Amino acid sequence: MASHPLRWALLTELATSDQRVRELAAAVDEPQNLVSYHLRLLRSAGLIDARRSSFDGRDSYYRLNLTSCARAFGEAAAALHPALAPAPPTKPTARPAVRSVLFLCTGNSARSPMAEALLQKKGQGRIRAASAGSHPKPHVHRNAVRIMRDMYGIDLRDGRPQSLTAVARRRFDHVITLCDKVREYARDHGLATTMHWSLPDPSAAADSDRASYPEFRYVASELNSRIDFLLPVLALDPEPGER
Repeated sequence: MASHPLRWALLTELATSDQRVRELAAAVDEPQNLVSYHLRLLRSAGLIDARRSSFDGRDSYYRLNLTSCARAFGEAAAALHPALAPAPPTKPTARPAVRSVLFLCTGNSARSPMAEALLQKKGQGRIRAASAGSHPKPHVHRNAVRIMRDMYGIDLRDGRPQSLTAVARRRFDHVITLCDKVREYARDHGLATTMHWSLPDPSAAADSDRASYPEFRYVASELNSRIDFLLPVLALDPEPGER
C-alpha cells in the first residue's frame, strides 16, 4: 500500500501535520481527484484517518495514524527478514538540550492545557511546554481537570487559561495548533506554526459535563498517543546553534 510513489508522498506530508485534501494536492502537485482516490485507499488500509473540520464543515482534515503505521511497517520488515524486526529502544548516552513547545487552541481550557500537561510530564525535565488560546475561557474545564487526574495523575486545578499575548515574546522550538479555528486564526495574524493536530473541541460535544465526558476521554487519549510520537521528533531536533 505504501510503496506507491504518490501514496508514499502523501504519507510523508501527513507525517509533519494534519492537512486538507487541497493542501495535499498542492504539496504533491497532483490533481485533487487523484489525491482523493489514493487517500481513500490509505484510509481503507488504516494508515490514515479523516475528520470533519470544526472551522468549515465542508472540509476534512487527514492525519497519519502513527500507531497503525508503526505496527504495519514493523510487521512488514519482520516478514521480509527476522533481523529487520524493530529493535528495542536504547537509552540515550547524552542528555539532549531542553526543547520548548507551545500548544494553541481557541479557549485554552481543554485541549491545549491537557497537551501541555502531558508533554511536561512525559518530557521528564527535557521539555518546556506551554499553552495559550486565541479567545481564552475563564477557567480550565472541569472535565479536563478530572480526566488528567483520573487517567494520568496530573493536577490541573491551579491552571489558568491565558491569551496568545502572554506568550508572544517567548521563543518556542515548535508551535502546534490543536483546533482548526485557531489554525486559521494563526494564519490570519501571522503566527508561525510548525504542526497542526486537528482535534474536536470536547466541550462542544454535549450540553452537560457528564454527557461530554466521553469526548474528553477520547481527545485526551489521542493527545497522549500523539505526544508519545512527538517525543522522538523533539529528540532529533538540531541544537539551537545548528538551526
